[in-house]
Amino acid sequence: IEIIYMFNLPQIDQRTASKELVQIAKIQANDILLSIRGVDYVMLCSTDGFELASVHKKDNYNSAKLAAVSSSILAMVGAFLNEIQLNGCQNITFDAENGKAILTSIPAPHHPMVMVTLSSKDVLLGQLLYSLKQASTAIVKADTP
Repeated sequence: IEIIYMFNLPQIDQRTASKELVQIAKIQANDILLSIRGVDYVMLCSTDGFELASVHKKDNYNSAKLAAVSSSILAMVGAFLNEIQLNGCQNITFDAENGKAILTSIPAPHHPMVMVTLSSKDVLLGQLLYSLKQASTAIVKADTP
């Protein structure tokens, strides 16, 4: 599966992450939502396109569809990166006229995830990317025995 290849993630029980791990991931997502001005929505999903948890200020998104579409985007980007001989993608950032979307790899050893973050166009991108990296590291650490 190209998604797994792109992020170099093992495919192990992706949809069955423990309640404790999902809660830790949700706390990390909520911290981003509350601490970074301009962030409206953060969702955690499995690398095969299933929602695990979400937090939001705006609730006008279909989480199930968003998780599935994010998975498809990652597959396409994985194929592209393979063609140009790049590996280890950590983030994909979409910069649109009315906002930004960031897909972040969470390479947890037993339950790899993707964090989908939606924000306003004037979010401080460096601050957000740093927070996403910190959250990813914390979730990976929590999934390590």
